[in-house]
Amino acid sequence: MMSEFFTTSVLIATFAAGVRLAMPFLLAALGETMGQRSGVLNLGVDGVMLLGAFFAYWTVLETDSRLGGVMVGLLVGLLMGVLYAVVTLVFQAEQGISGIGIFLFGLGMSELLFQELVGTPLPISAFTETKIPILGDIPWLGEMFFTHSPLVYAAIVLVFILTWVINSTTFGLNVRAVGENPEAADSLGVSVNRTRAITIVIGNSLAGVAGAALTIELGTFQNNLTNGIGFIAVALVYFGAWRPFGVLAGSLLYGLVTATVTQLKVLDIVSGATASLATTAPAVLTVIALAVIARRTADQPAALTVPFSRSG
Repeated sequence: MMSEFFTTSVLIATFAAGVRLAMPFLLAALGETMGQRSGVLNLGVDGVMLLGAFFAYWTVLETDSRLGGVMVGLLVGLLMGVLYAVVTLVFQAEQGISGIGIFLFGLGMSELLFQELVGTPLPISAFTETKIPILGDIPWLGEMFFTHSPLVYAAIVLVFILTWVINSTTFGLNVRAVGENPEAADSLGVSVNRTRAITIVIGNSLAGVAGAALTIELGTFQNNLTNGIGFIAVALVYFGAWRPFGVLAGSLLYGLVTATVTQLKVLDIVSGATASLATTAPAVLTVIALAVIARRTADQPAALTVPFSRSG
């Protein structure tokens, strides 16, 4: 019965799960925000997440170190960022096609490595929840927002940090400049490709961490674990109008939708064909959001996907 869902305990649990599930969306989308603000689109986010997820999973499986898993995920993302920067900035390959290539590479390589090194999904140690003193004891709100893994809190703090970096630092000014008018930025002595390379590496590093967070949160790994989260993260950048706090709002929305669908299945409120239809809710929400927000072209960096060359 639908009334079961609207009980206090179920609603609190659903909101708490929504915040937790928003973390991979948020980390990946924040990284993509940095890249797009500098004029670089990366459709390979999902592939980078898959590689970060597998290597983080394998690290935790071998060492039982969740911190080690996160750091390995970050390193994998960093290396993929260097690769993508070389492809798009040095060789000036078309960004959309290059990104799809990165995605396919990550998808295929993660599946191959999983089959060769692990074979069968094995459980690993998941994150433990940490209650924030005083705030965690607030009725309802404490369980929903202040009783999560440290990585959830780190992702929220990162929203504030990136907002400050973009709006209040020289580097952030350079990022916005090369994303809006790279020729003008270059004439003022700003290295366009260096600035873009840094944002690409930052973005892919966060995608690797997002993949690591996902697999450690779930406590296991399987083929195509992300199931399109990376592509939704790219859409969330548009949803959030290329602003970290907008991305945060969109991530929480998607996390809540996913948690709600899961809870409805657990309570057997939806089942069979209805459950399958409900599972598509995040994807449908993506399409609706993009259809509505696509008109806000004024917020989009003017030089997004446009390669820069002094000789061109």
